[in-house]
Amino acid sequence: MAFLRAVIRCNGSRKLGISIYNLQSNKSAKVRVCLPLQNYTPIAAKSALASATDITENSGSSFGSRRDPLDTGFDNPKASFKSKTTWEVLRAYIVYTLCSSSYLVEHNMQLMKLMKAVMGEKMFTLLMKGTFYGHFVAGEDQYKIVPTLKRLRSFGVKPILDYSVEEDISQEEAEKREYEGSVSEAQKEAPGVASEAEKKRSSEATSIGGEMPQYNVNKTFADRRYKVSSARTYFYLNEATCERNVEVFQDCLHAVAGATYGTGITAVKMTALGRPQLLLQLSEVIMRARRFVSDVIGGKGNVIGQKLSPEQLEKKLEQAGIQDVKKFLEKVTKDSEGVIHLFPWSGIVDENFELSDTFRVPSLKEGRMVRLISQLSKKEEEMFRNMIRRINTLVKTAQELDVRIMIDAEQTYFQPAISRITLEMMRKYNKDKAIVFNTYQCYLKEALNEVTTDLDQAKRQNFYFGAKLVRGAYIDQERARAAALGYPDPTNPTYEATSDMYHRTLTECLQRIKDLKDRGEPNRIGIMVASHNEDTVRFAIEKMKEIGVSPEDKVICFGQLLGMCDYITFPLGQAGYSAYKYIPYGPVNEVLPYLSRRAQENKGVLKKIKKEKKLLMKELLRRARSGNIFYKPKGTYTPV
Repeated sequence: MAFLRAVIRCNGSRKLGISIYNLQSNKSAKVRVCLPLQNYTPIAAKSALASATDITENSGSSFGSRRDPLDTGFDNPKASFKSKTTWEVLRAYIVYTLCSSSYLVEHNMQLMKLMKAVMGEKMFTLLMKGTFYGHFVAGEDQYKIVPTLKRLRSFGVKPILDYSVEEDISQEEAEKREYEGSVSEAQKEAPGVASEAEKKRSSEATSIGGEMPQYNVNKTFADRRYKVSSARTYFYLNEATCERNVEVFQDCLHAVAGATYGTGITAVKMTALGRPQLLLQLSEVIMRARRFVSDVIGGKGNVIGQKLSPEQLEKKLEQAGIQDVKKFLEKVTKDSEGVIHLFPWSGIVDENFELSDTFRVPSLKEGRMVRLISQLSKKEEEMFRNMIRRINTLVKTAQELDVRIMIDAEQTYFQPAISRITLEMMRKYNKDKAIVFNTYQCYLKEALNEVTTDLDQAKRQNFYFGAKLVRGAYIDQERARAAALGYPDPTNPTYEATSDMYHRTLTECLQRIKDLKDRGEPNRIGIMVASHNEDTVRFAIEKMKEIGVSPEDKVICFGQLLGMCDYITFPLGQAGYSAYKYIPYGPVNEVLPYLSRRAQENKGVLKKIKKEKKLLMKELLRRARSGNIFYKPKGTYTPV
C-alpha cells in the first residue's frame, strides 16, 4: 500500500504508442506517459510531460505528512466533508432526502426512464449529473474521473475502480439466460431425460454427502437479482460475452494503474468470466469432498484442518474396507504437515487437467472409486479452461501493472468454487506481495472457518494472503432459496450474530498479522474492512490498538462506497489510516441500474442516512455562519 508510485499509464498503452520515462520526482518515482501515435506531436508530448510533472509533485513531498486526530464517534462534520464544495454538500443532502422517500426509491427506475423520455437525453443527463449520478458516480470514463481521484487522494483516500455499466434486462430474459447457462450439455440434448450412465454417475456422487439441491439451478431463483439490491449481477450469454467482460476488466485495471499511483484496486466478479454451470458443479464437488473427509476421518470441514498424513489417510481408508487407493493418494496435495487438498488443484489451474477424470474419491458406501462430478463434454471442459485462462489473464495484467485485484463474493452455491479458484490464484501470483484478494461474507455461519482454513493454506504453501471482509449482499435471497429448496439456511440468524461473526473473523486475522510481525514476517496478510457500519470500524480500530497493529504496518485498510458514509472514510484517511472509496464510473445512461441499486440500498440503511443528513446540515450551517459558502477544497494529506 506504499503511496508514492507515480506511474501514469493509459489504456492506449496496450495499443501502438510511445512511452516517456525520463521524469523523476524528488522521491525517485518513475513516471510513465503513454501517447497514442496518431495523437503524438511535440506539443502533445510537452503537455503530457507537464501534466505528469504536476501529478508527480502533488504526490510527493508537497503533501507533507499531515495527520489529524481521529474522532472515533465519527461526529465531526468539518472533518467529514472538507473534501467537498458547499454545492456538493448541499447536493448530498438533497440526494439523501430523496432516498428517504419510499415511493421514489421503489419506483426509481421507472421514474428515471419517464424523466428521460419527457426531458430528452441532454436535459436528463444534466439533471442526473447534478443529483444522483454526480453524487454516486465519479465520471463517464477513465479520463474524466481523474480530478475526482486526485481530490480524494489529497484528502488521504485511495480508490477501488469499477466500470459500473450494467445490462438492464427483464426478469424473463434473466431467468432464460441463467437457466440455459446452468444446465449441462447432456441435459440440453435430452431435457428431463437422464441416460442410464448419467443416472449411475449421479447415484455415485450422491453416495458421498447425499442430495445437495442447492447446487442445482432452480427457475424460481434463476433471476439472481431477486432480493438483492447492493450487488451487481452478470448473466451468462455466451463465451464471446465473457471475452468482452475480460476486455472491460482489463480496461479498468489500466485505468486503475493510470490514475492511482500504484495504490489502486479493481473488483472482479467470476460469474462474468464463465459459464455458471461449471461453478455450480465445482462447488458441489468441493462440498462432497468435505463430506467425504467427515465420513472417513470424522469431524467437519476441509482436510487441511485435520493434520492428516497420506499414510494415516491410507490406513483409515483400508480400515473402512477400501483397497487399492495408491493412485488416488498420489494425486493429493501435501506437505510435511500432512494433506492439504484431496485433489491436485494446482494441476487443474495450471496444467489443464480434465475435471471429469480428476474428481474421483473412494466411496465407503460403494467400496470403490467414484466420480464426484457429472461427465463433462469436451465443449464444457474447454469452457472451464477458458474461464481459468480469463482469470489468469486478468491477474497477470494486474501483476504487470502493479495493482491489485479483488474477487467479489457471490451466492453460496457458487462460492466454494470461486474461493477455491481465487486461493489457487493467490498461490500462483501472491509470491512477493498480495495481488489477489478474496472476499468473505460474514453473514454466513461458516465465515470464520473459511477464513481460518484459507489462512492455514497460505501459511503452509507460503503465499501472501489478501481478504476483503464484508457483511454480505445476498442474505435475503439465500434465506428464501434455502427455505424453498429444503436445505439448511447458511446464514446467521440475526444482524447481531453477523456482527459477532465479522468481529471474530477480523480478530483472528489481526492476531495472525501480529504473530507474523513478531516473528519478523510482516505484511504477509492484508485485510480490507469493507463496512459502512461505524461500530465495526470502531471495533477494528480498537482491536488494532489492543493487539499492536498500527496504520503504518499497511496491512489493514477500510473501504466504503463513493457517496456513502463519507463521515467514516475521510476522517480515517485524514488520521493516517489506509482508507478507500469504491469508485464506479461509466456513461450516465448506462449506469442507471447501478444508481437504482444505490437508491434502494440507502433506503435500507435509514439510520445511517439520518446521521449523514444531520452532519451535512451541520456543515452547511457551519459554513454559512463562518462565511465559507464559497469554500474550495484543497487537501494536504498523504494516503498511507
